[in-house]
Amino acid sequence: MSRRSGVLEFAILGLLRESPMHGYELRKRLNTSLGVFRAFSYGSLYPCLKTLVRQGWLAEEHSGPEEARAPLAGRRARIVYRLTAEGKEHFEELLAQTGPDSWEDEHFGVRFAFFGQTSRDVRMRVLEGRRTRLEERLAKMRASLARTREKLDAYTLELQRHGMESVEREVRWLNELIESEREGRDRAERADRADRADEGGTGDRTDPVNEGPPGDRGENSEKPGPPGPPGRSGPAGRSGRPRRSTRRRPSDGTGSTDNT
Repeated sequence: MSRRSGVLEFAILGLLRESPMHGYELRKRLNTSLGVFRAFSYGSLYPCLKTLVRQGWLAEEHSGPEEARAPLAGRRARIVYRLTAEGKEHFEELLAQTGPDSWEDEHFGVRFAFFGQTSRDVRMRVLEGRRTRLEERLAKMRASLARTREKLDAYTLELQRHGMESVEREVRWLNELIESEREGRDRAERADRADRADEGGTGDRTDPVNEGPPGDRGENSEKPGPPGPPGRSGPAGRSGRPRRSTRRRPSDGTGSTDNT
């Protein structure tokens, strides 16, 4: 199988993993979602679909009873392609691959289109591999331009510079993506450590409702209040001493009074 047909196989399996589709809908998705496939026609798509069906990775289904009877009315039946369990397993194996093919121009765009279904570690390896490949290409372009600058006319020189700037922009873009992936990985690791710490400390925690003396555990035990001031809580008061009477007795003529 050629590299281009391998890329088409990967894209078909990835799109059908999202939902079953018929051929025309699948072709539209390839053209709109994956621009690299605009050059593909029905002549290349349907042979690939038939191959995937023979390998057991896809299954053909009619879209409905009316469509199944369409040939009797002179119309072509619409076939819906569905990913099988074996096809899903094969696609997951393809997703896990991080070899040089995944870094090349033709394959990288398709791999990147399915990064949402790819693990973070695989995404990192593919991005770093792509960056390494572009940095090598950029170094060769600079060396070639330095050797041939004097021999090139102005337009050819601008074309060379344009190519270098395109590669430099993609390298900067890849640097941003790699940094973002690393930050996401660090956040996930910190969150994982925090979860493990919470789980490990669960057994040492005490219920605040059951802490402290009985009066602090929500029991309905009443505590005596502070003693009131003397002479305000009954004849004897809280101090136990008798109250003094301040009633004045009649004078006996000597000008003295008796306080009991």
